[in-house]
Amino acid sequence: MTLQALFAKLILKLPDRLKVWLAGGRPLVLGGRTLDPALQLLTYAASKRPPLSSLPVEQVRAAEKEGLKPFTRPAVPGVQWEDSSIRSPRGHRIPVRIYRPARPNPTRPALTYFHMGGGVIGTLDTCHDYCQLLTDRVGCPIVSVDYRLAPEHIFPAGLEDCIDAYEWTLAHSGALGAVSGHAMVGGDSMGGNFSAVITQEMIRQGKPPPDLQLLIYPATDFVTPFDSQLVYGDTYPLSTATMDWFKAHYLPDTTMDLADPRLSPAQTTRLAGLPPAVIATAGFDPLTDDGAAYARKLDAAGVPVQFQCFDSLAHGFVAFMGITPAAHLACQAIADMVIHALEQRT
Repeated sequence: MTLQALFAKLILKLPDRLKVWLAGGRPLVLGGRTLDPALQLLTYAASKRPPLSSLPVEQVRAAEKEGLKPFTRPAVPGVQWEDSSIRSPRGHRIPVRIYRPARPNPTRPALTYFHMGGGVIGTLDTCHDYCQLLTDRVGCPIVSVDYRLAPEHIFPAGLEDCIDAYEWTLAHSGALGAVSGHAMVGGDSMGGNFSAVITQEMIRQGKPPPDLQLLIYPATDFVTPFDSQLVYGDTYPLSTATMDWFKAHYLPDTTMDLADPRLSPAQTTRLAGLPPAVIATAGFDPLTDDGAAYARKLDAAGVPVQFQCFDSLAHGFVAFMGITPAAHLACQAIADMVIHALEQRT
């Protein structure tokens, strides 16, 4: 561990009042919500650096990878994982990381998980800590997907990889130690978008849909101008400027129909009959209204929905479990929501 990383970890061990003092002297309150002190300190430190939206893609990818290293949590006892790859019907291989719990529940479906990153950044390591927690707590195997990223591979390349990975998981669920012929989808941010799209796309194509869709601070609607995009438009790590930066790299051109359900699953005209959803949002996030609105739409269509907003947390909190206990507790709560949703379904 570098001296800078060690210093960062020591700073975050300070009492909350000192974190707030170091980050400007008073709690950060927006829209009636108060940001977690550790995340406020992280936000304050980030404000001294150039915004991500001003940097080239490779630099942002490197910053994301290095920025999370100091806060990696210890491995979850008993959880095993292996890096592998699966063959896409489209002719290339998709890297995956397969997690297996110490105490598997053979009645649970496997989960295909897609990391955050706007379709532009992120790796299997981005969600590594969370996938360990999730596989351990839910008792299901997880196939985490290293889908292709833009701008090297623009829309719909990443989505296609995620569809292929879901179908592979569905076909191999029994061999993975889960209930045969069943699988879930889940992801955070762009991974939540992919999960919502895949859930709808399987039904549109007449294929087996997931047993459950886990959407963590998802982007589901690129059309509607939500109030949270103004209230939390300058928050860290996701701002509206960063969202625009992601979109500019992810989409092939500016003339695309943003209401296309493969981009904006909330814009579809058919929501009835979708499988149950677990939706979690962060309070300090331009996407917080997006996730809440999609939860309401699903509920109105008769889809079983469990929804919770973690008011004191910021976008990306599944990667912040090593930064603040509040993020760790939220991730545990989301896993428990998944368990409850599965038990309600059966």
